[in-house]
Amino acid sequence: MKEKLEDMDLYFITDSNLTKKTILEDVKSAIRAGVKIIQYREKGESTGDMIKEAKEIGELCKKNNVLFIINDRVDIVLAVDADGVHLGNKDMTYSIARKILGSKKIIGLTVHNIREAVEAERIGADYVGVSPIFETKTKLDAGRPAGLKLIKDIKKAIKIPFVAIGGINENNLGSVIEAGARSIAAISAIVTKDNVEKECKKFREVIINDSIK
Repeated sequence: MKEKLEDMDLYFITDSNLTKKTILEDVKSAIRAGVKIIQYREKGESTGDMIKEAKEIGELCKKNNVLFIINDRVDIVLAVDADGVHLGNKDMTYSIARKILGSKKIIGLTVHNIREAVEAERIGADYVGVSPIFETKTKLDAGRPAGLKLIKDIKKAIKIPFVAIGGINENNLGSVIEAGARSIAAISAIVTKDNVEKECKKFREVIINDSIK
C-alpha cells in the first residue's frame, strides 16, 4: 500500500464548501480522471455524517485501487478502514497516531520548512505535504507562502514523497513541477469548476509530461 505513494501525481482533496456538486461526485470524477490518491477533508459535519460519507468514498477508492486518506481524524480512519491519515501541526502527534493506527497505515504530515520536513522523515512519516507554496484562501491558517525555493530545497533534503500544496493553479503549475515537485494538490483550482474530471485530467497531464522532461 505505501509503495503506491510513489505513483502520486495529482493528490485530490475534497471540499464540501467549494464543490459545485457533491464531494462524492467529485471523487467519482477524480477517479475517472485517473487520480491515484484521494483525501477526504471535511470540517463542518458531525462525526456520524463523516463516517457515513467516508465509508462511501472508501468503497469507491477500494474498488478502483485508489489510496484513501482522511484529513486530521484518526478515529474516522479506524471507523472506515481508510488507508491512512494526514496530520497538520495542530493535530494529533505522529507518535500517538502511529501507536493507534499501527505500522501498515499511511501517515502524512504537513510541513512548512526544511527543518520540519527532515524531522518528519526522521520520525517515520510516509510522505509530507509542503504548504503553502503560494498564497491560498482555501486554508485560512496555512501560514505565509513558502515559494518555489522550498520545493527545490526539500527535494534535496528528504527521500520520502512530498506533495506541494497551496495556491497552485493552472497558471503556476508548470513552475511548481519545474522546481521539482512530482505530486501536487490543488483544491479550489479544481473543485470549483463545472467539470472536475476534465480539470483533473488537465492537471495530471501537465504533471506527468513535465516530470519526465
